[in-house]
Amino acid sequence: MHEASVGGLWGGCAAASWWRLFCVPRTQGAIPFRPGGGTPCFGPARLWPRVRRGVVSSGTLQRDHMQWSEEEEAAARKKVEENSATRVAPEEQVDQNAKEKVEESSWDQIRSNFSRMQGTEAHCGESCVSSAPGNKGRPNFPNPDLEEHSEGPGKTGRFPGSNATFRILEVGCGAGNSVFPILNTLQNFPGAFLYCCDFAPEAVRLVKSHASYTEARCSAFVHDVCDDGLAYPFPDGVLDAILLVFVLSSIHPGRMQAVVHRLSRLLKPGGMLLFRDHGRYDNAQLRFKKGRCLSENFYVRGDGTRAYFFTKGEVHRMFCEAGLHEKQNLVDHRLQVNRKKQVVMHRVWVQGKFQKPLHWTQRG
Repeated sequence: MHEASVGGLWGGCAAASWWRLFCVPRTQGAIPFRPGGGTPCFGPARLWPRVRRGVVSSGTLQRDHMQWSEEEEAAARKKVEENSATRVAPEEQVDQNAKEKVEESSWDQIRSNFSRMQGTEAHCGESCVSSAPGNKGRPNFPNPDLEEHSEGPGKTGRFPGSNATFRILEVGCGAGNSVFPILNTLQNFPGAFLYCCDFAPEAVRLVKSHASYTEARCSAFVHDVCDDGLAYPFPDGVLDAILLVFVLSSIHPGRMQAVVHRLSRLLKPGGMLLFRDHGRYDNAQLRFKKGRCLSENFYVRGDGTRAYFFTKGEVHRMFCEAGLHEKQNLVDHRLQVNRKKQVVMHRVWVQGKFQKPLHWTQRG
């Protein structure tokens, strides 16, 4: 399936709008916006007078394609140097091979959000189906419970979704905030099948308990992407697309390359891996306090989860080393302003599209 067709899968669902970031051409241009005349703005002091004068619109504002001044970038670099000066002591760091678990209080909040989400997904599903006349019924998928999975090169045994013509994997699905908007949209695409996995068994249980979950169109499973020897419920080389969104940053930098190598083997020739994650000097990185830094640009949050902040060059090297071709790789600078809370935030994300060549030889 061509890239344009891949993008069309998500065009009808607003809840999956992040997909458009990968599939809609981005226009660099217009007028560069520099708050306060281009002076450093990591708090409301510089920008807030502009908000009050009406230069910046009301509500929660998001400005795309932000152009940082040299002063702003220098201020961000200095802030990172300060909060990374004090590292977490080696004896206090969690063993990198140990399993990371989210605190029970965090899962309580996720369950609460999950219960509210089920109502909104139904509305999204109606709008998605109505946007494609002639495809209002669910596709006739085989029952994956009757399918078998055969391992080995060149084998095409039966496995969940083996009869599908287009297969997607979302890595790190969580409680399904992207899974169900995607499934609602896939109702308009007979032959499409969605796999989704997460490290946390509780997250997978929540996905499977959702009213929209059906094994005819989706297979949710527990999986540790850092365990290279752990088998997937489908063979290598069968996926058309992989979504890797805000997942890689939670993995130790020393293990990221192996994860990308393994995922690249799952793609079929011509398949696409879509990546989006934290960028260097994102507001989330600047807000870390001293003593939360594990290693360079790698931090631990209060709940024990981790966050790495990428550069465009790091992303390029990592995916190209795995044998994928770079189709897109950009740094997304945005300015978010919340008038009610009087908060100004510089957000930085890195996003890219990386394709498996038709004649593929994995490096390393």
